[in-house]
Amino acid sequence: MTRSAVPVLSLSLRKKIGLAAGRFRMIAPGDRIMIGLSGGKDSLVLALALAGLRRRSPVPFSLAACFVDITGGHTEVSSLRKFCDSLDIPFFVRPHPIVGIIEVREERSPCSLCANIRRGILNTAAKEDGCNLLALGHNLDDVVETALMNLFHTGRFRAFQPKFRQSRTGMTVIRPLVFAEERKIGKEARRLGLPVLPYVCPFSLETERVKAKSILDGLSAGNPRIKYNILHALQCLDERDKWSEGGTDEVSPPSGDEVQGEMTWEKTTDSL
Repeated sequence: MTRSAVPVLSLSLRKKIGLAAGRFRMIAPGDRIMIGLSGGKDSLVLALALAGLRRRSPVPFSLAACFVDITGGHTEVSSLRKFCDSLDIPFFVRPHPIVGIIEVREERSPCSLCANIRRGILNTAAKEDGCNLLALGHNLDDVVETALMNLFHTGRFRAFQPKFRQSRTGMTVIRPLVFAEERKIGKEARRLGLPVLPYVCPFSLETERVKAKSILDGLSAGNPRIKYNILHALQCLDERDKWSEGGTDEVSPPSGDEVQGEMTWEKTTDSL
């Protein structure tokens, strides 16, 4: 892949990414964005999308990418370096033996610990490079699965924010893929021949997210729109739907033609 032959994402995927970036005001003039490049399909598509947006957008911003090697330096990253070079994106590698740490600790929640360590490393790398935004590749399926996990295990219907500021680090996290389905991202990655790395995590087969994904797949078989319905519910939380000890006046349900509330994913903090 050369800089003269940079692939172009499908129009439908570019529209979804552009919608998220515009609706949540993810990028401002002069922003410096560090991409959390895991080597998976989502982060590769994210890098390609942001590189394309950088070329087309009247808003000037810069990009860099960081790969956190959870094996402590044993992962071959030459394909990722070549990919980033083709997009004119500076590429950094931060090795850390996260897999070994989890094995030694016999961690009961390996995904949570891994995510926290990787986030800390990415924040540090972003700061060292002078970046003020950290772009992560969470997609629509991740949003819905997180909402289900919170509902089942904490009794709260919520998911991570598309954009939020980390108060402890001062870094702002953006997730431009929140409107894009995982299967469509995967299809696009295969069509474009992106250099997806083999998955090296040994703890990924029996996690709560895998269970939530299985439940979601079963529900989607009977209702293909269920992911979008859950996404809509996250955006249109209504105080009238909450149970109140004092009781409330009965309100007629909205008709099918009534336009539901505008996006409520506008928070700037995130405790997940």
